[in-house]
Amino acid sequence: MSKFQLLLFFSLFASASNAQTYTFPDETEPHEGTWLAWPHGFEYGNTFRNENDATWVAMTNALQANEKVHIIAYNTTERTRITGLLNAANIPLTNVNFVIGQTNDVWMRDIAGIYVRNASGNLVMQDWGFNGWGGDYSFAKDNLVPTIMGTATSMTPLNLNSSLVIEGGSWEMDGAGTFLATKSSILAQTNPSSPSGIKALRNVGKTQTQVETILAQYIGAVKFIWLDGWFSQDDITDAHIDGFAKFVPGNKLVTMNQTDLLYWGVPQSDINKLYAATNANNVAYTKVFIPLTANNVVKTNGTNLGYKGSYANYYVANNRVLVPNYNDPNDAAANAIIGGLYPGRTVVGIDVRNLYGNGGMVHCVTQQQPATGTLSAPHTGFNDTTLKIYPNPTKNNTTLSFNLKEDKAISIEIYTLLGEKIKEVKEQHYSSGDVVITLDLNHLQSGIYLCKIRTQNSLLASKKIILSK
Repeated sequence: MSKFQLLLFFSLFASASNAQTYTFPDETEPHEGTWLAWPHGFEYGNTFRNENDATWVAMTNALQANEKVHIIAYNTTERTRITGLLNAANIPLTNVNFVIGQTNDVWMRDIAGIYVRNASGNLVMQDWGFNGWGGDYSFAKDNLVPTIMGTATSMTPLNLNSSLVIEGGSWEMDGAGTFLATKSSILAQTNPSSPSGIKALRNVGKTQTQVETILAQYIGAVKFIWLDGWFSQDDITDAHIDGFAKFVPGNKLVTMNQTDLLYWGVPQSDINKLYAATNANNVAYTKVFIPLTANNVVKTNGTNLGYKGSYANYYVANNRVLVPNYNDPNDAAANAIIGGLYPGRTVVGIDVRNLYGNGGMVHCVTQQQPATGTLSAPHTGFNDTTLKIYPNPTKNNTTLSFNLKEDKAISIEIYTLLGEKIKEVKEQHYSSGDVVITLDLNHLQSGIYLCKIRTQNSLLASKKIILSK
């Protein structure tokens, strides 16, 4: 039995006894909205605020057409200022929601609450520990962002501050349980060049196995790919993975060619691990290479940053993919490659030249809030709010219960997380009202499966079932 299987079983056992198990929805799943923290001048000055306004206006414009945009404004004066910027750009405010809250930074990928689903498929917000990227920056206000989000949405965050210090940009999930990260950005590492002897002061005293056990339970990781990462004075995050690698549905991995990865600072040994990466079923990912910028990035005020920009730090929204752009010859090529990976979504290039001068791009400043429920298609006559799967986790059989508003033919399909259909309950007609269906799962091995409910080939709902034997 592999290490990741042991971790999964430990997580399942804990869930079945006295702890809940959670799974992290893929970024490509439908969003209720996206959270942004608008730049302000109270931490880094008005120049920082003013030179980044245009980037936030562009992101808001791209997002608002297909989902809510939750903007955290530092105070009411800032809210009025931001509203003026959006009005001046003729951006509709119908889907724009303002939340008043003080922040140190704009990096919502790292400071915001993380949305997951519990075993029943219900949305839960998690509040993980954050310490200013290992103590490099002030973070007292940032630490309150999940609480601000919870208050605004009437959702009490699950407090995991004492469990693990981790930033959202430091890890990637492939939608089927595989976790990718660098040790340097999550695990406490010895660094002789640091006065304290330790860099990345996150999770001091926790072993890699302990960290994996926590992540198995709270985000549903079943396999771990750890790169060693690196330390440098100009990389405050200690090598966040979302700067150079991203999973794509269909068992694909977006990254760069070897020359560009070496330029980015990735050690050769990590490049070898990344290129050899396999999913939870030990199937190699199809690698898709995107370029760095052709030239060093130059800010809008003419300042040459002296280094190239990455396109890997893009964000997948509803019907949109927001890709960092730099007024560079390679913008068009990167947009085309990334656009080809997400059919049905429109690529929107977001000018991040000024933001990049502060160390980040589009993915760094966005945080998705998944849509409530698990529906993936029109569902006339199906009351999805009543859908329950119990017990879940289960050792053998489980029961589906839901309510039909009208007579309907229903079929049930069970899939692996990689999309292989392994069980089907043929279509049967059910009368309106409460419906209860028992599933026999005795022939399946322990793992996480997708249960899909269909009617006449239309998907009504999809929920995860955890099987622990």
